[in-house]
Amino acid sequence: MTATERPNARAVAGEPREAIMASCRVEADESSAVVRLTGVLDAAGAEAVRLALLTRLADRPGPVVADVTGLRVVDPTGRGVFAEVRREVADWPAADLLLCDPAVDRPDHTDAALPAEPTTVAGEPAVTGMVAGEPAVTGMVAGEPAVPTTVAGAATVAGVPAWPTVDGALAAVAATPLAAVLTADLAPAVGAARQARELVTAGCRRWGVPTLIDPACIAITEMVNNVVAHARTPMTVRLAPQDNTLHLAVRDHSSHLPTFAGLSPPDRAGGRGLLLIDTVARRWGSSPVGDGKVVWCVLHPEDEVAHPG
Repeated sequence: MTATERPNARAVAGEPREAIMASCRVEADESSAVVRLTGVLDAAGAEAVRLALLTRLADRPGPVVADVTGLRVVDPTGRGVFAEVRREVADWPAADLLLCDPAVDRPDHTDAALPAEPTTVAGEPAVTGMVAGEPAVTGMVAGEPAVPTTVAGAATVAGVPAWPTVDGALAAVAATPLAAVLTADLAPAVGAARQARELVTAGCRRWGVPTLIDPACIAITEMVNNVVAHARTPMTVRLAPQDNTLHLAVRDHSSHLPTFAGLSPPDRAGGRGLLLIDTVARRWGSSPVGDGKVVWCVLHPEDEVAHPG
């Protein structure tokens, strides 16, 4: 696909998988996990790039590879956006962001789009990509924040695993067990919560975490019912195991983020959905994406063992 660079242009109407912001272009490859970024990324374009990457991650299961071969980053905010996105999706089901930057294969990283760090070695502490003075931007997060995982064999560029070739990065994607991801597209109608519970129950049994069936069904019911009652848009339910935890997410197409104010007054009807999620999940939150949001939560089996009642 070819296009003419248009400085300060907004997202191109009619091309949902391609966006041009400032002089940086973001283009998703529908046939693979690759998103190509070309041009110049500065502070003005960082937020648009962040939303474009989050939207792509929300719309497909598994890691996404950001190919920055043709990108030049000229601002610290732009350099930090990739690590920020990776932190944002650390608790989403089966989501991660990887980089392709040919310069990481050069000893001095000449012409690298992003500053490189030493290659990660198995057994050493993971690099979380935290940039001083640049906190992650999230809709809402409850619980201790997750730390992005280390990817063996990858260089670390600005806090993100990186490979010098697209093929190398895609090989890492192929190693991700996507068979352990369950997804369902649901309409905002009566019966959606029941379908979501059936999916969760099947996943918990398949992945050997039957103690999480009840709390996960509580959480997914509230997440789905919130879409049915408030967002009123089609939704995607996704769940996946990660180590010994279960990750749930519901993606809808409403920009209205959930708000949580703690306990509801006893004389108030409703408003307890997020409280229930907060009760059963160790971490949960919401993330705005380009045309809606992702509400997610993480459950731990040991929490159920500790609180059998």
